[in-house]
Amino acid sequence: MIVIEREVVVAADPGRVFDYLADFRSTEEWDPGTVRTVLLQGDGGIGTTYRNTSRFAGRETELIYEVVERIRPDRIVLRGENRTVVAHDTMSFSTDAHLTRVTYRAEFQLKGLARLAEPFFRKPFDRLGEEAEQGLRDALGKLAA
Repeated sequence: MIVIEREVVVAADPGRVFDYLADFRSTEEWDPGTVRTVLLQGDGGIGTTYRNTSRFAGRETELIYEVVERIRPDRIVLRGENRTVVAHDTMSFSTDAHLTRVTYRAEFQLKGLARLAEPFFRKPFDRLGEEAEQGLRDALGKLAA
């Protein structure tokens, strides 16, 4: 399993931060790997599904994500899957004085023959995590303005 975890602290209203990230289509704005995210069904709550198209390691890939947990204002959990990977994305929120802390954790479980290539994917996933952290910091910073 490949795990990426990043933390971003921003001086923005926690409810506003939660609502922004709870709409998974916002990945188009902050996740540099995302080409597009389309709402398939639902209202953002548990059971809502999205089609996420991303570019990774020079290839375009598509995952169907489902919101499996949504506890406002504490946590959002999504599960994505395609034929080669199962992804679990968890966004946890906490506040400290006037700051909102977002911890973003993405777990990738490769399936089938893709598991054999896992060691080669670690570095590109780490780079993706760094880029997503900066994108998240920039996007959430705009909410603070």
